[in-house]
Amino acid sequence: MSIIDELTSALGAKVALDDTTLAGYAVDQGPVLEYQLPLAVVRAESVEDVQDAVRACAALGIPLVARGAGTGVSGGAHATKGCVVLSLEKMNRILDLNPDDETAVVEPGVINADLNTAAAVHGLMYAPDPASFKMSTIGGNVATNAGGLRCAKYGVTRDSVLALDVVLADGSLIHTGHQTFKGVAGYDLTGLFVGSEGTLGIVVGITVRLKYLPLDVHTIAAFYPDFRSAAAGVLAVGKARIQPAIMELLDSGTLAQLDEVHGSDLSSRGRSLLLIQTDGFGATAEAAAIRPVLASGGAIVTMEASAEAEQLVDLRRNSRGVEVDDEYRVGEDVAVPRSRLVDYVEALESMAVAHRVKLKVVAHAGDGNLHPTFWVERAEGAVNADAMKRLGAALDESITVALAIGGTITGEHGIGQYKRRWLGLEQKEPVRELQRRIKELFDPAGILNPGKAI
Repeated sequence: MSIIDELTSALGAKVALDDTTLAGYAVDQGPVLEYQLPLAVVRAESVEDVQDAVRACAALGIPLVARGAGTGVSGGAHATKGCVVLSLEKMNRILDLNPDDETAVVEPGVINADLNTAAAVHGLMYAPDPASFKMSTIGGNVATNAGGLRCAKYGVTRDSVLALDVVLADGSLIHTGHQTFKGVAGYDLTGLFVGSEGTLGIVVGITVRLKYLPLDVHTIAAFYPDFRSAAAGVLAVGKARIQPAIMELLDSGTLAQLDEVHGSDLSSRGRSLLLIQTDGFGATAEAAAIRPVLASGGAIVTMEASAEAEQLVDLRRNSRGVEVDDEYRVGEDVAVPRSRLVDYVEALESMAVAHRVKLKVVAHAGDGNLHPTFWVERAEGAVNADAMKRLGAALDESITVALAIGGTITGEHGIGQYKRRWLGLEQKEPVRELQRRIKELFDPAGILNPGKAI
């Protein structure tokens, strides 16, 4: 039997073969290096559906690409040649929410925002806070070890995952981790699966730790005359030994784009914005301590009213822009030591000038994770070869400079398909060989998301 026959026999109408669906599930929001249509799309509704799909693909050696909402920006969910795409969107139930244990058990298709809405009823929250939280799924967050705005205080996805249910490459189901906050029995397989981008197994259940929903939140907007001064403000807050929940940095290009799209007036207030949010019972005192620190560094500092504070945070979530990354416009995801933040910002600005490309930068400045976006203008839908060469050179330099000062090529978006070209610059042999051997152990036939992550 063909893979189509195997899938339709086991899963019936959950298998889609029409051109519109195949095209809709062929890519995520990352740059496309090689466009491929999947052979089929399976919309799983249960663990058993996932197992049936995996077993069918395993029997015939067919590549299988699992995906959630498709909001990834590194090509981790791009279809590969001759693959089946397995969508987990319909597995969207919150199976358990225990306010006493402060945990929740969810299926992978649960939307980040929906879990937070359910947790808020009990005075709790799911701390990982990606900018795409209104549409991204918890399973997708686990696949990439997603971060977000609250990382400065609450950490990334891995810091909130206690246990996983995973379907392996042969269709078997395992449970890793524990229901308790502490637990060190055996190797940390849960931590291994988080961030593995669907290359070791398919996550079908997630047990997460919840945190207390802050009763008090204060937002500070500090407008600076230039981006480097704002980056220095981040270090000043750290030296004052104050821990904000959110510390976001936006450059002049980002402010201008937000004004154009949303009708705000941010550009008239400064050339760069450092947006800081404190939370919890000490929020007022922490905010009061931060304001003079920022003002002493040349910032115009305001304590925003509640409505404007919410608007500023919401605008930051939209600061990536409405464009989807493509070959002409590429958003990066480097992270550097916070002590080198100012140096790296200066280097980015110099790169843009030297290579004659456009640049805008937003950053989760509290943990040194920057998202510089480089692009070249298109004329009638195309650009010349020289412009593409300059864009590529700027991207390469942004990576090599970050690594030279102790940084990493990805802070939270993952390697996916797009960033594999640079992985060897950061991770040398025998580390990469160990990872290939781990991949072979979990997926000996190499059917799970081939060509991604490692």
